[in-house]
Amino acid sequence: MGQPIRRIPVSEGFAMRIARFVGGTVIGLASWTGGLSARAVDTGYQGSWVLDGRDCADVFSSGGKGSAFKKPVDIFAPAFVISGKRLRTPMASCQIKSARPAKDRQIFLLDCANSVAANEVRVMLATSPGGMLKRYYSEQDPTGVSYRRCS
Repeated sequence: MGQPIRRIPVSEGFAMRIARFVGGTVIGLASWTGGLSARAVDTGYQGSWVLDGRDCADVFSSGGKGSAFKKPVDIFAPAFVISGKRLRTPMASCQIKSARPAKDRQIFLLDCANSVAANEVRVMLATSPGGMLKRYYSEQDPTGVSYRRCS
């Protein structure tokens, strides 16, 4: 038997604010490619992504297996990594459960977890010209938010 897990005391209000922030960050990410079941996400979505205008080197460090979040992790960094059927943000790790097309976008259903909570999250994404990725907040969002791929 291992040692019991030590809990760090955290106020309920603080824990709820963190859970809402992380949920909002992940929810803000948007959608994927159609018919995803046992296969990986379309290669157009694979990689490390940062909000357009931010510097990749401020958020990611290169390693032998690709990009990772720089230590110490900036939990507020508007960035994520898609690798296979996983999507990671600075504070959450998600499994991509399904993806389906919705007009010019992809809707992804994610199963996400962080140190506070686990949620099912719906995200909408679309590739755009110039190797950019757009995240949409809803089907009615006409502009989206642009992310660029980090090499």
